[in-house]
Formats: sequence, C-alpha cells, structure tokens
Amino acid sequence: MHIVIYGTGGVGGYFGARLAQAGNKVTFIARGKHLEAIQKNGLQLKSPKGDYLVFPANATANIADVTDIDLILVCVKTWQLEAAAIEINRVLSEKTIVISLLNGVNNTDALSAIINKKHILGGLCKVVSKIEDFGIINHLSFEPTIIIGELDNVKTERALLLEKLFLNAGITTKLAENIQTEIWSKFLFISTISAIGALTRATIGEMIASPTIKELMHKTAAEIVAVAKAKGVHLSDKLVEQQFKIIESQPYNTTSSLQRDIMEGKPSELEAQNGTVVKMGIELGIPTPVNSFIYHCLLPQENKARSEKTKLN
Repeated sequence: MHIVIYGTGGVGGYFGARLAQAGNKVTFIARGKHLEAIQKNGLQLKSPKGDYLVFPANATANIADVTDIDLILVCVKTWQLEAAAIEINRVLSEKTIVISLLNGVNNTDALSAIINKKHILGGLCKVVSKIEDFGIINHLSFEPTIIIGELDNVKTERALLLEKLFLNAGITTKLAENIQTEIWSKFLFISTISAIGALTRATIGEMIASPTIKELMHKTAAEIVAVAKAKGVHLSDKLVEQQFKIIESQPYNTTSSLQRDIMEGKPSELEAQNGTVVKMGIELGIPTPVNSFIYHCLLPQENKARSEKTKLN
C-alpha cells in the first residue's frame, strides 16, 4: 500500500516510520531543514519500543509530485488543516482514503468541506512524540495507538483492511464502534491537560501534585462532558475518572504539543481545543467558565505567535 504522511512531525513521523518498517511504501511530506535532513540522512525514529531508520526515505515538500496514493494520513496542526485539504484534494484518485489524526472534534467537517466525504474516514491517535532535531523523531511516552472508523460507524471492507494494515505495523489499533465518541474522548483528555499546562508552565506530574490545579483540570473536563452531551455525543459518566487515571499514569515530566508550542512562541491548537469548548458552550448555552478563563488568558500569546508567523511568511 502506498501511504502519504502529510506532516512529518511527532505524530506523522512516528506512525510513518512504523508503516515503512512494516514494508509499506511511504512518502513523507515535510518542509525546510527537516525535509532536507530526511532526504539526506533518512527519517530516524527513537522510541522505547525500538529505534528505526527509514533510509532512504521518500520525502517531498509537494504532494502534487506524488501519484497512485492509497492512503493519506493527515498529521499537520489543526490550524494548517484547510490548506492541507486543498492540496490533498488535487491528488485524490477514486481509491484514495484520507484520515485525520489531528487533535480536535471538527477535523472531519473541515476536511469534508473541501474533500468528498467518500474518501474520508474518522480517526485519531494517541502518542507523545516530537521532532527532536531535523530528521529525528523522539517517541517519549504513551502506547502509540490509532483509532479509526467510517463516519457512519459501519465496519466496511476498507476499514477492516486499514485495521489490519496498522496492526501489521505493530501499532495498537482499534476499529471504533462509534468514532465520534472516540474522538470526543480523546478531545476530553488532550483539552484537559494541554492549555492549562501552557498557562501554568508545569508538567503533568507537577499539575497533578497540586490539589488546586488538579481540581481546575476536573472542572475543565466536566465542562467538556457537558458540551459533548449537549451536542448529542454520548460520553460515559465514568469517562472523566478513566481519563484521569491515564493522565496520572503519564511520566512526571510529560508535556503536550500545544503546551510546548505556546511556550516556544509558536502558533498552537488553542482554538481547536479549549477555544472550541468555549465557542460550542456559547452556541449551546452551556457555561464553560474554566475553559473560558484558560483560553482567554492564553489568547494574547496565541495571537502574537500567529501575527509573527504571518510576518515571516
């Protein structure tokens, strides 16, 4: 199978390397010095589950150069999704499947506004990884997992084929009974830890150790559950408890990609996470005071980062 990894960061780099290791043809979309390093030295994966070097690595900055694509895994940041969808739409064939592994609950809608829904499956992933240096991906923690599902939750032949594809690459994989519930469950986890981590500049271990911050995290999660239920998404009453067990099991020094981006002065997924909770809360009449406080405290930094990014471009 020919797989394109659109966005070779921590997520795309990890899963793309594992799929290449399993013998699939993988093309990596990357930019700048990261692309140059991959083209020259290959893509190096460092992981407690085993290191691997994809060499030589098929890598390009332009997906228009790539043909005969079976699967595209979209692994950019949420604020880059619309531009990515426009480029992806130009190279689709009848057989091409597109799956977003991004954080957030609106990614399928964003894709389907540009790409015919027949190409799209719902998806999400769980992994803590980052670009350590140009051409080097470091998997830090969490069992790397991919969850997929048709938008109508039917277990189609292509969905079963993809499940087998990921499992054969040694990736923990789940074919969802309800992909929207799975996406919202991941959204609850990531939105509970990420922005508050950026606001406090603290690791997960440090935040959990503070009773006050932990209480704020619980309130953040409760607001997300309330918004989801108002949207008609069924989340188990035990979900918050289950997610906090996962949060508390993470290595003490774990930080999220959103947190690292904000702390480094880069544009982040703030709008797609807590910003989305606030906006949906307003639309649905659900109070979200904690999410609103966190979001608006970070918004000036986010706007500054985006302004500087625009100037550089």
